[in-house]
Amino acid sequence: MTLRTWARDLALGARFAVTGGRAGLLRTVLTATGIGFGVALLLLASSLPNMLFQREVRESVRAIDGSESVTSPRPDSFLHLGRTTVYRDDVISGTLLRPEGDAPPVPPGADAFPALGEMLVSPALRELLDSPEGALLKERLPYKVAGTIGQDGLIGPAELRYVAHVGFLDTANFDGRGTRYGWSVPEEPMNAFLILLVVVACVVLLLPVLVFIATAVRFGGEQRDRRLAALRLVGADTAMTRRIAAGESLAGALLGLLVGLGLFAVARQFAGAFTIWDVNAYPSDVVPMPALAALALVAVPVSSVVVTLFALRGVVIEPLGVVRTSTPRRRRVWWRLLLLAAGVALLVPLMGEVRATETSLDTVGVATGTTLALIGLTTLLPWLVEAGVKRLHAGPVAWQLAVRRLQLSSGTAARAVSGIVVAATGAIALQMLFQAMESDFTEFTGEDVSRAQISFGANARSAEEARGMIARFERTEGVTGVIGIVESRVWRPGPLKGGEEFSPTVSMRVGDCASLKEFAALPSCTDGDVFVFLAHGAQGNPDDSFVTRAARPGATVALRDPHPHPSAPQRTEATPLPQWRIPATARIVDSRPDPTGMYEYGILATPSAIDAARLDEPDAQAMVRLDPAVPDAADFARNTAADIDPTSWVRTLADTQQDAAFSSVRTGILVGSTLTMLLVAASLLVATLEQLRDRKRLLSSLVAFGTRRSTLSWSVLWQTAVPIALGLVLAVAGGLGLGVVLLKMGGQRVQDWWVFLPVVGIGLGLIAAVTLLSMPVLWRLMRADGLRTE
Repeated sequence: MTLRTWARDLALGARFAVTGGRAGLLRTVLTATGIGFGVALLLLASSLPNMLFQREVRESVRAIDGSESVTSPRPDSFLHLGRTTVYRDDVISGTLLRPEGDAPPVPPGADAFPALGEMLVSPALRELLDSPEGALLKERLPYKVAGTIGQDGLIGPAELRYVAHVGFLDTANFDGRGTRYGWSVPEEPMNAFLILLVVVACVVLLLPVLVFIATAVRFGGEQRDRRLAALRLVGADTAMTRRIAAGESLAGALLGLLVGLGLFAVARQFAGAFTIWDVNAYPSDVVPMPALAALALVAVPVSSVVVTLFALRGVVIEPLGVVRTSTPRRRRVWWRLLLLAAGVALLVPLMGEVRATETSLDTVGVATGTTLALIGLTTLLPWLVEAGVKRLHAGPVAWQLAVRRLQLSSGTAARAVSGIVVAATGAIALQMLFQAMESDFTEFTGEDVSRAQISFGANARSAEEARGMIARFERTEGVTGVIGIVESRVWRPGPLKGGEEFSPTVSMRVGDCASLKEFAALPSCTDGDVFVFLAHGAQGNPDDSFVTRAARPGATVALRDPHPHPSAPQRTEATPLPQWRIPATARIVDSRPDPTGMYEYGILATPSAIDAARLDEPDAQAMVRLDPAVPDAADFARNTAADIDPTSWVRTLADTQQDAAFSSVRTGILVGSTLTMLLVAASLLVATLEQLRDRKRLLSSLVAFGTRRSTLSWSVLWQTAVPIALGLVLAVAGGLGLGVVLLKMGGQRVQDWWVFLPVVGIGLGLIAAVTLLSMPVLWRLMRADGLRTE
């Protein structure tokens, strides 16, 4: 058989696909649409590495270079301070700049350095500030908008970012001094647990796409078989008819490639308009990796030919019959179980081999084993559906119509939902991995959000100014309570002792009793009391002897460092060292975790016990309790902090904190899962519509003979529900089993055996959604003109 013969027959089949009348063209369009969805998602998936890489590049390009130490002002130097704030759950990043010369470098993404009091903003931030929803944020960013930050200065089009030129930065409140931008910090190697998560996710997210593409090329099998029987009647042999059938599938696949490229091009242009799980990208970033894109574009048409030839291997096509087949042979289960066993055999030896301390993993073994296991489960579905529907009989008319249809052709229904089985199985296994690993990558901060929700700190010129800062929070809308203290330090006076390089020092906190009780377990407290509180070495704090060397009841302490560093401003002899005597009645108490979870130590004093005006370089600290009934209470508090001091630190307290790498991987998988589930829903709908179209004449005949349309509608629901229900049962069993095996690799335990419930809920939702969306087409196909023949 020559290559020319193959080319001739494939071309003839392709011609039939596009010129075979309205029905043939519709089948080709459905096939192309299904394949197009899959190809578009494959191209998007192959673009993900470049999207993430470009985000990292821009983030490193805009970072201020810290490789050179600049100790004094230069014409091109500038002071900088990074500012990150939260506005209604959206993170807003910013950088404050103050040039020290007349030639500061222009920030990346800007055309010029902003003038004093002006800021450059991202397009998304400008849109927010110009909208009514951004009114509160305007108060926090009191700078004039002078321009827009371009793509080079943003990691994504939806990023909320600003760069402002301010005059209040100095060497006491800055992050550093810079002269240029562009700084790349080497990333730490990824944890082996995270590598396992990524590998399994790639298999789970991409395999349903490949399964659906393989299903789409078999659309319209019944009409195709009738057309091939007619070709046999005019003289074509069996081999030729199969090549012609492969040519029809090839035409649909090639058209599907064009549809997929078109969908990808459209989706690429709208990449910045949509944010999925806080991730979006510029259209120029959505570029597929050449090798992966080429593999997808070549594999799709080749697989269409192979799958068609494989599907026709058991079909006997005769010239005088549509399709003559004997009673279908019972599907064999042994080779399906063999695939599943092969996958498990590759995964079992890896149990206990994945350790958190390692940064490498047998990715080939994990990927191959997971793929074989999932393919094995997918191939089990047709056998399970066939075996299951054979035992279904009695019931309403709609049920019997659906069951009889499934008994006659269960393979088509099983193929339509095979993508759901793969996706659901993988989702269950992934969720089990997530739950087990989350505890390893999530740490409890110790912060008590029931006592305070926002923490604030700022330098003050005097204790009076510090108290004024605290009082402003008390007057802020939405604030129900403030834990406010004025903090400074005290030292042991006198000369240094042998081996000492500095005088022992502890902190002093001055505040009301309610605030002091948040730092120590006070037996009682009235204004005028003083306490020495000890942390007993908790959280790496010094032992109690270090504290009592500087502060104990009856001791005298210095309110300023008696032995300052040579670089610090030196006091003159005319300025005596201020001192204060701790009352002998001061009580020694135990420290307790403050709302930020920290054990502190030192001196606690009420306002009447000491004149806070004597304190040296006091700081204001406030921990704020918010009213949950006020929606913007947190933003009111942050606005107050920014108005008090733009360089102050403001932190939102949280019970837990998640590892950044784990959060990044989790976000990426959630994005991919969302796209995959959308494909699964679209593929199931396309497959259902294709099956309805194939049965157009049958549906019209049933209606013509008096069958109720509602009965046929319910039968369509049951035809979708039964295979999905069986598939979900298989997916739950397979997903739990696969999840256990993957957990055993890292020595993890199952956290929740009911993790499959959300997946089952999604599957049931798909049944309802697909049935509802197919109803208009179904009612149209049940019209009398469906009986017309040519």
